[in-house]
Amino acid sequence: MIPFFDGDSVRAAVSPEQALDAVRDAFVAYARGEWTMPPKVYVPAYPEGDFRAMPALGAGHALLKWVTSFPGNPGQGLPTVTGLVLLSDASNGMLKAVLDAGAVTSLRTGAAAVLAAETLGRPDAETAAVIGAGVNGEAAARTFVARGRRVELWDLDRARAEEVAERIGADVAAGREEALAADLLVTVTSGRQIVLEEGSLLAGQHASLMGADGPGKAEIAVEELARVRVFCDDWEQGVPNGIPARGRLFCDEWEQASHAGDLMHAVEAGLLHRDEVTQLGDVLAGTAPGRRSDDDITIFDSTGLAIQDLAIALAALERADELDLPMFDL
Repeated sequence: MIPFFDGDSVRAAVSPEQALDAVRDAFVAYARGEWTMPPKVYVPAYPEGDFRAMPALGAGHALLKWVTSFPGNPGQGLPTVTGLVLLSDASNGMLKAVLDAGAVTSLRTGAAAVLAAETLGRPDAETAAVIGAGVNGEAAARTFVARGRRVELWDLDRARAEEVAERIGADVAAGREEALAADLLVTVTSGRQIVLEEGSLLAGQHASLMGADGPGKAEIAVEELARVRVFCDDWEQGVPNGIPARGRLFCDEWEQASHAGDLMHAVEAGLLHRDEVTQLGDVLAGTAPGRRSDDDITIFDSTGLAIQDLAIALAALERADELDLPMFDL
């Protein structure tokens, strides 16, 4: 019999702190070559949205996530992200669990955003803010709160920000500019409008950019990327050399980010190259440096990785016997 984790069951099985630990371990395992991840496949249905097929292999298991992103859905009373995660035994191909993709995605997105902020932000960082109070923005803010950090929310819909803040124990930022000035900044928007214009980031600031997860999306101006020293999470060649900029950019995975995330636009403009980006996983594994000084500007560009989904699915599977889950047979 195969257990099914609906959204509530995923969240009951894996806390935000457990998600952060699991995602950290996944990044390290991937950086060391212990886990593998074929490229994400986009099936565009633009301008409405897209479908994505995301495979990964690690820890004796294989995963496939079939997930959607339709930003206009909330206006119709529908979720932006829907889909299923299939977790199989890699030794015999047998299905082990099926999970709600929306819940898995929000948990790992929040975990990755805060993990990057904690890894790359200044040690004395005090303020944290999340731009965007949707499902994934709430997950990021909830993870900050779980880590014992005060966090402010800002959203175009102030009523939504207030509702989420009250639910999770966060604050509502007095204004957009106040939120954008936080020491640790997370942006989780639709990616349809630039959030960080040229010159907007401050010395010593960190920003986790989580919204530009597909073609045509961007949260940061190319000109702003051009003034950062560049690192990336999933590229193995270490520290870049000779880039004349003030900050440091981190991303999930070079091939994916350079084709689908904020980096894509800088790559297309000829302002960013592969040897100018360091992977977050390499920093976490100790094979590449992260922040070098208090004045560094660090940016984590995330498009979302299947290894993160695998980490959450495995953590949930460990709790399957403790939960009253519906079971089915193929």
